[in-house]
Amino acid sequence: MSEKKKTSGKTITVRQTSSPIAREASQRATLVGLGLNKMGRAKTLEDTPSVRGMIRKVAHLVTVEEAA
Repeated sequence: MSEKKKTSGKTITVRQTSSPIAREASQRATLVGLGLNKMGRAKTLEDTPSVRGMIRKVAHLVTVEEAA
């Protein structure tokens, strides 16, 4: 039997504010992993440690809003 992880249900909205041009390839890949690849796009994601780590890596390219 597979074990399902319980989720807290908290979400965050991440909006890309800067272009990934002239950035490291790993930063561009992180934006794609977050579901962002063009300026102005926003994505609502589950608030997990892995997502927070990805956001921390590209914090200078995105803004984060806590979703209610």
